[in-house]
Amino acid sequence: MTTREETLWLGQFLDWKVLNKGRTLTTKEAYQRDLNAFLVWLDSTGQQLKTVDEDHIASYVEHLHDSNYQISTVARAVVAIKELFSFLSVEEEILAANPSENIGVPTVREGPPKALTYEQIESLLGSPVGDDPATYRDRAVLEVLYGCGLRVGELIGLDTDDVYFDKQQLRVFGKGRRERIVPLGAEAHHALSQWMSGAGRQAALTLRRGSERRKVERAVFLSLAGPTLGTRLSRMGAWGIVRRHGDKVGLDRKLLTPHVLRHSCATHMMVNGADIRFVQKFLGHVSIRSTQRYTSLRFEELRARHAQAHPRSEVESGEYLVAEGDTLIAIANRFGIDLSDLLRENNISDPTEIYVDQTLRIPSPPDEAVRR
Repeated sequence: MTTREETLWLGQFLDWKVLNKGRTLTTKEAYQRDLNAFLVWLDSTGQQLKTVDEDHIASYVEHLHDSNYQISTVARAVVAIKELFSFLSVEEEILAANPSENIGVPTVREGPPKALTYEQIESLLGSPVGDDPATYRDRAVLEVLYGCGLRVGELIGLDTDDVYFDKQQLRVFGKGRRERIVPLGAEAHHALSQWMSGAGRQAALTLRRGSERRKVERAVFLSLAGPTLGTRLSRMGAWGIVRRHGDKVGLDRKLLTPHVLRHSCATHMMVNGADIRFVQKFLGHVSIRSTQRYTSLRFEELRARHAQAHPRSEVESGEYLVAEGDTLIAIANRFGIDLSDLLRENNISDPTEIYVDQTLRIPSPPDEAVRR
């Protein structure tokens, strides 16, 4: 069991992160989850923060790897542990030494961000159907997440005075409370206008109970159920909206999160020719390196489009972007390869597993493989 002393130290550290380092409450919650898990593991081994040494921390990192956590999750936990011990040993001088000093942080090799296809986006955005407050809200949430590329924390943090309908703009406060102005596209503008109308947000406010009815609620997006009805929508509430409509149209839960809609927004802008500096400013990236992750997606799609559309591309192997009406058998015949080779190359077990804008790896035809 975590000792009272450890609970006190953890609370002091988390408060220090927010007050002195400018970390957001979301970051604080993530650190708290990671460090609570570490303390539970320490307790199971009979150790406490003041008795930990480097070997104990290395064993915990190995435990995380053995538990098949994603490398990014392990890296985040290690960073939290290292910062906690740095705080206890350097800032507060509670511990005589920092046992995590020589513990390395796993390298996270980030690939291109995951994004939905145009067809998947259209299906998802068309899911909310009806003329009730919940439908208006859900439609606006989905349209603003995708149309404005917002982080979920930015979405739920919107206040009514952050919406400029006349200028078709949103004022958004991102990481570190950095402010930016984001264009509000036609579909997002329409959906948000519906939600903010008397039949949407205002109707939801009239359903509030007791003392809540007397409070001024500044949040744009509201909870519409339970004891939090009429108050600011929570992070989990926003996740629930995205997941619920994703389930409704048959999207894979492993693929769909609110952040994937932000990735999809950026990816689709890049593919359609948006300047990388505009996308950087639009998304609120401090570093251009964060935005450059999308350039590989743009290049891959352009290359695949060229391969199947240009009359002199003469592509015999490489990649192919699935178009409307394509079948795996037809694609295999086009490239002169066996269907089984195409399935094996793309780790596909079911020949019906194919969707528009899917990128397939095309193996070399048998005669070409011999020549090589």
